Order: sequence, then structure tokens, then C-alpha cells
Amino acid sequence: MVDILSAGRARARMPRSLILEPTRELAMQVGESFEVYGKQSKLTKALLIGGVSFDEQERLIDRGVDVLVATPGRLLDHAERGKVLLNDIKILVIDEADRMLDMGFIPDVERIVGLIPKIRQTLFFSATMPPEIRRLADAFLMNPKEVSVAPPASPADLVSQSIVWVTDDNKRDVLRAIIAREDIRNALIFCNRKREVALLHRLLTRSGMDVAALHGDMTQDQRFETLNRFKRNEVKLLVCSDVAARGLDIQFLSHVFNFDVPHNAEDYIHRIGRTGRAGRSGRAITLATPAESKAVRGGREADQAQDPPRRSTRRRGHARRRAGAGGSARERRAAATRARTSPQRQFTPSPSRGGAAGRDRNGGCRRARGRIDPRALEP
Repeated sequence: MVDILSAGRARARMPRSLILEPTRELAMQVGESFEVYGKQSKLTKALLIGGVSFDEQERLIDRGVDVLVATPGRLLDHAERGKVLLNDIKILVIDEADRMLDMGFIPDVERIVGLIPKIRQTLFFSATMPPEIRRLADAFLMNPKEVSVAPPASPADLVSQSIVWVTDDNKRDVLRAIIAREDIRNALIFCNRKREVALLHRLLTRSGMDVAALHGDMTQDQRFETLNRFKRNEVKLLVCSDVAARGLDIQFLSHVFNFDVPHNAEDYIHRIGRTGRAGRSGRAITLATPAESKAVRGGREADQAQDPPRRSTRRRGHARRRAGAGGSARERRAAATRARTSPQRQFTPSPSRGGAAGRDRNGGCRRARGRIDPRALEP
């Protein structure tokens, strides 16, 4: 992209390329990366995100920019004011398209694409490719070349994943016990709601832990400062909502905690994808209550976890079969009694399958490599 734009010159209010990002944090990260990649070029860049003065952004656009990095809402605000014209865009980049869909930005993206010339180069990036995103790709792209770098909705092989079954009453106590027991360099703790982020942040702070909070209700300056402190290792734990789950590159992140089970498998993949990057190993631990078992079962395809422990009718039938037709009635009754009263079967990794999910000989789900017995983590 830098090489293509090197030939030519930007005009006032008419950027030559556009990169759309779903969140301010991602837009800022892309802007910082461009400054590194384009250091030896004379290309100019502008960042259009919310929480920043319109006047400052308009001054940058008036001087002419080669690369415009923007979130959909703020870009449309400038376009409706007539402060930016998109009829000279040569390259369009739509990043994190599936996140755009989740956040409801697709109508805005469609409006923006309608303002851009049809003759252009379009780059469409999406970590997952559900049917809705596939339809968007067909609408935005003409005869595209598809490059797939990983299977859809698959966790990183270097991320060790575990699940701990808890109750609503002891959930926070279990989290504190795990944090105290694990060898944590730095960690993200994900919650589904902003209110839970604030509550958990206060609880961990009162427990004497080095923790900060990040969610969508914070001002842009607060979010930017919090992220920078975490990246500089000034803060060990960061309690956050899914605003931090996509695309953020935090070096050497050792742990990810899901304090709440994410609503779908794709969100789970993006959360744990913050660790285990660049060939390094990572650890992902999910705390789940019985009420969240449906969400856990929904993530089976993402190799999340198995259902909460419960009595297995398969085991009972297997015990009867193991007693055999040749055994006495007394032996068969004793075997059936042992099956009913025995504790939940332990799940262990299988070295022969390289961590892939499978079935054990008793018909139960086998734990993937690197998983641990959840009861071993209970305080």
C-alpha cells in the first residue's frame, strides 16, 4: 500500500486511501503502525475517531492526506459536513469486518462504500467468515482473491485453555485465588458488561492487586492512557469489556481470564487471541456458572470446554455391560450401584491426538492438550 501511494499527491479534503476500523483503539494502533512502515516515505496520515476535536481533524484533512484511518461514525460526520470528499479514494481497507457486523456498523460502512468510486482496490479483512460477512464480501468486492491464514473459529495452538465451574456467590473469590496461584506476567480479565468491569475492578483493587479498568464509557483520553500504562507494564491486570478483544497487540501477554463466558464462539476466539501470539505460549481460563452452560455448549465448535459435571447414563450402562451376562445378579446390582455413586469421571489429555478434541473410550468428551481438571483450580 505504501509503495502504491508513493506515486501521486494528495489534494485538500480528498484522501487517496481509506482504512476503516470498528474501534478507536484499533484505529490508533493502525495509525501508529503506519508511522513505522511509512517512516521513509513522504506520505501523510490523518486519524478520524470520536472523542477528539473536529477542528484539529479538519485542519489535517484540509492540508491533504494520503492515508485516512477512521471509524465509520466519525467519518460520516465529516462527510455530512462536507469536510471530506471520498471521490478520490484509490484503496479501501475494511478491517475487522465481523466486528463491524457485531457492533452494528455495517449500514454505515455500506453508506461509506457508496461514496467511494467503484474503480478501486478493496482489501477486506475478517478474523471469522460467517455467512453474513461472506455476503458483504460478495457485495463490496469484484472477482476477489481469497487468502485464508487459519481455520475459522479456531483457537491458537499455543494457548492452554481451561474452564472452572463456579457459582455466582464464589466466582470472585475463585478468580482471586487463581490469580494468586498462577504465574502471571500480565493479564486481561474480560467481562460482558461495563457495570461488571467497574465492580470487579473495585474488588481487585481493594484486594491489593495492581489492576486497571477499560470500557466504552471512559473518555478517549482515559482509554488511551490506560492502554498505554498496561502496555508499559505499569499495570499487571486489566479488567475490560470486549472493546479490547479485537486486534490489540499487547506484547508478551501471559494470561486471559474470561470472568464471564462470551456470548458466542467468535468472541471467545478473539479474547484468547490476545495471548499466545508471535510463537509464544499463553494461558486462557474461563469461569462459568451453571447458568452459563448453554453459552459454553455453544462454543464447543471453538474447542472451548465441556458441559458442567453431571451424572452419566453412559457410564451406568457401561458398568452393567462390564459386569457381563455371566455375572451373578448380586454382582450386576453392585456394579450398577458403584456407577450411580462414583464421582465424575476425570478427563485427561491424550498424547496421541496432539490436543485435538475427541471421545474417550467411555463416550465422554476428552479434554484437549493443555487443559486442566477444573476442580484442581478450586481454592
